[in-house]
Amino acid sequence: MVKMETKPQLKGILPVIPTPFKEDMSVDIDAIKKVSSFCIESGASALVFPGVASEYDYLSAEERLILLEAIYDVNKGRLPIICGGGKGTAEEIGENILKSEQFGVHAVMILVPKQFADDTIGATNFIKKIAEIAPNIDIILQNAPKPIGAGLEPEAICEIAQEVKQIKYVKEETLPSGSKISKLIKNAPSHLIGVIGGGGARYVIDEMNRGAVAAMPAAEITDLHVAIWNAYKKGDIETARTIYRDSLPLLIIQAVYRMRLTKYVFTLRGIFKNSIVRAPLPELDELDKKELNYQIEVLSKYFKKELVS
Repeated sequence: MVKMETKPQLKGILPVIPTPFKEDMSVDIDAIKKVSSFCIESGASALVFPGVASEYDYLSAEERLILLEAIYDVNKGRLPIICGGGKGTAEEIGENILKSEQFGVHAVMILVPKQFADDTIGATNFIKKIAEIAPNIDIILQNAPKPIGAGLEPEAICEIAQEVKQIKYVKEETLPSGSKISKLIKNAPSHLIGVIGGGGARYVIDEMNRGAVAAMPAAEITDLHVAIWNAYKKGDIETARTIYRDSLPLLIIQAVYRMRLTKYVFTLRGIFKNSIVRAPLPELDELDKKELNYQIEVLSKYFKKELVS
């Protein structure tokens, strides 16, 4: 069974911070500070950067560190910071982690790469190597579906976690995630603290029902996701379900447009000036924007009003 340990546990809503860009496509430091403050004030339990939803594949190593430092400066130690290890060789990811430690990183999220889809031993050795390079930080093992990640079965994830004691959490994103979360919790090694839900909080109630300790969605409706989490934890399941149901139309669209939608919603909420992405994502047309404007109007009753521009 998953157990607790003395180090403060990651729990609740852990939003992935998006990367804002200026019109010239350079990173926008002021905007990332603003969105970080938004997440903190919304009641987030930790800040995650960079993740897949931060477009880390389209950021240079230097940009990642500059942005992480900006988040660190805004946070001022209030919340744990979770750093994504990025992609590359084990050595490259290990070096990324070492460079991030200066910014008070609480844990690092490591994606099991897609080349290990049928190679549990290879995946284990890959994660072991990273852990050897950066031995002083906890690991969140990210199990993403193909083609983003390896999409491993729970048995393989437990095997890897058994061999690498630094793995304290698993972020489970493969579908159907619910049954896999249950299997991970049932069969996890004793040093694993818990399982974190993925999938953009589209399955957050099921994840909580199954014992997930946290959820890691995109950041554009962090205050709403915190309201769902808090209502559920207080035992007000019907309120949690009501807010969850109301959020689903937006999250269904978010599954298609991803970071572009996140940034567009942040323009509606007065956090970003534009919805520019570097990643090759579909464009929003005028009818898409009209629908999103409607969805945000519907959901605005759940937002923390002081956070809305």
